[in-house]
Amino acid sequence: MAVTLAEVAARAGVSPATVSRVLNGGYPVAGGTRTRVEQAVEELGYIANGPARALAAATSDLVGVLVHDVADSFFGILAGSLQSALAPTGRGDARRLAVVCNTEGDPAAELAYLALLEGQRAGGIVLTGGAPDDPGHTASLAARVARMAASGAPVVLCGRSPLPLPAELPVATVTFDDHGGAFRLAEHLLALGHRRIACVAGPPGLSTTRERLAGHRAALQRHDPRLPEACAELTVHAAFARSAGYDATRELLRRGAPFTAVAAANDTVATGVVAALREAGLRIPEDVSVAGFDDLPFCADTAPPLTTVRVPLREAGTLAAHLVTGRRPLPPGGITTLPTELMVRASTGPAPPEGSRA
Repeated sequence: MAVTLAEVAARAGVSPATVSRVLNGGYPVAGGTRTRVEQAVEELGYIANGPARALAAATSDLVGVLVHDVADSFFGILAGSLQSALAPTGRGDARRLAVVCNTEGDPAAELAYLALLEGQRAGGIVLTGGAPDDPGHTASLAARVARMAASGAPVVLCGRSPLPLPAELPVATVTFDDHGGAFRLAEHLLALGHRRIACVAGPPGLSTTRERLAGHRAALQRHDPRLPEACAELTVHAAFARSAGYDATRELLRRGAPFTAVAAANDTVATGVVAALREAGLRIPEDVSVAGFDDLPFCADTAPPLTTVRVPLREAGTLAAHLVTGRRPLPPGGITTLPTELMVRASTGPAPPEGSRA
């Protein structure tokens, strides 16, 4: 039979209300009293009734974390950092339960998980990854987020664009400077003498793809207004997967238009690009330079090490955790943009002479 709150109170010699304060956190309780309650909980094996607590408090200690694919290192690092940062930081800080929901990038699944989390009275929501550029989904998502935030559950949008929401709602947005990162990467390739730069962009209609591709094209435009049009035939959209990078590069080679560098949508895609180029007998970077995006852990260990753009995933996860728990106040305007950083490694080099291009 389950141990009750009253039994814990009797064992600790305190009132049930005091036990509740200790368990819920955030309330001033004398150190000796807290120790007796925690010892009684441990000895009796008391387990709090989460649904009942959520019903009484209107929200729970559950934090929903929505990711596109937890097996993808980008989302794994982000979610892992966030969960670590949810750990209690002191006596008065309650422990939070992170529930990771894998949407596979499906907008319908995103809304469905939010509905389930709302039904569970989640105490906070973190939505990660790029969002589809779809007005219908944006409107539906904004309505759902607004309702949850108005009920007292803070919401953090991490790695995506802000939603059209009333300013007074507890909704924060953490964005990455994807545009600036892609701009600096393209500038690096241009400085090395590359002019025929292929781009294996991400899936069309995704905010992350839009920002990175816009930054890439802006750098080409700044260098030479004719370059964006000249390189248009060298742009291929692909999923954020190694196999997609491989297939996209095969397609670029099949088209026959020469190129001396490839800017990939992310590091995982870049590994597929490298595989396809090597299969075609091309050397990296002597024949073709290759660059990625994100700076995932394996980048420094590829052969050659991959030039990429560092996205501060761990910092973003920690910041999202602090925002969703209220440990950190909402920033002015509700938006924080984290900087990206160009990481130059051996996979990019000077453009080869005319006549030795892919």
